[in-house]
Amino acid sequence: MSLLVLQAYLRLIQFDLYLGRGNFQALYNKVRACPNRKSPAVADSTERVCAAVDIACIWYWKEVRCLQRSAATACLLKRRGVPAEMMIGAQQMPFKAHAWVEVDGRVVNDKPYIREMYAVLERC
Repeated sequence: MSLLVLQAYLRLIQFDLYLGRGNFQALYNKVRACPNRKSPAVADSTERVCAAVDIACIWYWKEVRCLQRSAATACLLKRRGVPAEMMIGAQQMPFKAHAWVEVDGRVVNDKPYIREMYAVLERC
């Protein structure tokens, strides 16, 4: 688990650098291009990755935003053969945007009802 937490922490740094430079496109492209491993995922991969990202977020030296956390989660899951999608959504009033990760239509790194609160704008 400690190696997975380290990998999650490094992904948080990577995506934080993109966002710090205002380079959303680079973050988006990285998540979209992240390869899916061809072999089937281990049964508890989703739970282990989400737990590792949660731990890495606790130890991160500044606040982790939903986009950064979801990008890291999606890439780590894809690399383990889990068909993950990062979802980007928005609501109109009051305007808010949010990102989360789904696997087979199920929210895995947020509240299960989050999809009801936001209209999906993009998935990658």
